[in-house]
Parts: sequence; structure tokens; C-alpha cells
Amino acid sequence: MPAKRCYKGDMLDKPLLSLFALAALTPAAALLPWRPTPQRDSLFWLLLVVAVAGSALFAVRAFIGAWDSSLGLALWLSITTTLLFFALLCLLSREAWRLAPLLLPYLLLLGLLATVTASQQGQVRVGGLPEAWLLLHISAAVATYALATLAAVAGAAVFLQERRLKRKQVGGVSARLPSIAVGESLQYRLLLAAEVVLGADLLTGWALRYFAATPAMAIDHKTLLSVLAFLVILVLLWLQGRSGLRGRRAGRVVLLAYLLLTLAYPGVKFVTDVLLS
Repeated sequence: MPAKRCYKGDMLDKPLLSLFALAALTPAAALLPWRPTPQRDSLFWLLLVVAVAGSALFAVRAFIGAWDSSLGLALWLSITTTLLFFALLCLLSREAWRLAPLLLPYLLLLGLLATVTASQQGQVRVGGLPEAWLLLHISAAVATYALATLAAVAGAAVFLQERRLKRKQVGGVSARLPSIAVGESLQYRLLLAAEVVLGADLLTGWALRYFAATPAMAIDHKTLLSVLAFLVILVLLWLQGRSGLRGRRAGRVVLLAYLLLTLAYPGVKFVTDVLLS
């Protein structure tokens, strides 16, 4: 299947839609983390729904228009999926919504980067690859990064909470975050889910190499970094199960795995679409 062409109208739509998505995300990132009495109320859900709808519009427009593999699209897909998973997590956990002070401003920064690079163009050349396998591979990659983002935020929350207790601080951002026990529980479950989905991403990637008659063991930067992240997460999960590794030490390993995934997914696109374009 040949790649879809990017038309001039699409190039004009992308910056405008990206600005709209950024405007929809801004109220949640600016208001929810700093409310005098933070809570999971109707205002919380309203602003979260607006943020999801705005970011999703950019991604949907890319799919029904001219699909491309640009950095801006990759970032908005990641933001949308992360917000959706966060909303689901808030429904399943009473304390997960307390990650908002760290998560939402970070996603706003990603949205700013996506908006700055929205006019950059890229293409996905599918060739003779099965479309279902390609869609599964892309979905697994986006879901992996979203889950890893939430796990890294939970790990950062644990790190800040431990530091607050050690320094006997009162108030501040740390006081709005979930407890250490809840943060560690969220971090472990999110990492476990990310590991499973990352495994599916690697398997579908190797399957696509088979369909494209590419050597299965041919390693590029994205694959190498993804495999390293998979191994780091696997070792951390094993250590947590065997030795009860917790706290800031576990958080540092989570951030290392997230750094590897960031370099593998948006990092590679940033180099190819922005630095080398």
C-alpha cells in the first residue's frame, strides 16, 4: 500500500488544530494542579474531558486526512492516549487523580513541543505490509509510551513524597500527591502493563520485518532502545518481586526506562523530522 500524500490543506490544518488542542489542554494543566482544595469532582472531569477531546481531534484529523509519521502527530497521539489511560486510572483508583499536579503540566510541555513542530511533515511508507499488523504495532507503541509516562509520573511522586517526609516539609506540590504506598502500587501496576504491551510492540515490529523481507535481527536505534527499556523494566519488576525494591531507588530505574523509551519513540522522530530535516 503506497503512502498517502500530504496535501497543502493538511499542512495548514495541522498548526491550527495543534493550537486548538493546546488551548483545550491548558485549562486542565493550569487549574487542576493548583486548586485551593483539590478533589475529583465535576470540574475535574469536565476539564479532563475537554483536554482529551482537544488532543484527540488532532490525532483523528491525521487519520482521516493524510497520515504521516511526524513528531507533532506522535506527540499528540501520546498525549491523547496518556490522558485516556489517566482518566481510566482515576475511575479505578481513588488516589490516582492526585498525579495531576505532575502529569498535566508535563503533558502541556509536550503539547507545546507538538505545536512548535506541527508543520513538520513525515510519511509512513507501508509498501506491502499488512495494514492490521501495522496498526497493531503503532497502537502498541503509543500505549507503551502512555503507560510508561504514567509510571514515571507515579515514580516521581514517590520520590517527592519521600523527600518531603525526610525534610519534614509541610505543604507544597508534594502535599497534593498520592501517598507513598499508593504511588508505589500505581507505579508497579503501570510498569507491569507497559512491559506486556512493550513485548507486543517488539513482537509486531519483528513480524513487520518478516513481511517486509527485512532481516529480523537487523537493529536500528528505535529497536535497540526499546529492547533495553524492556530489559530494564523486566529487571526492576523482578527485583521488586524478590527483594522488595521500592522508593527512590526504584523510581530512578523507572525514570531510566522512561528515558530509553523517550529516546526510542519521540526522540528518534525529533532527530529525523527536526534536526535532520
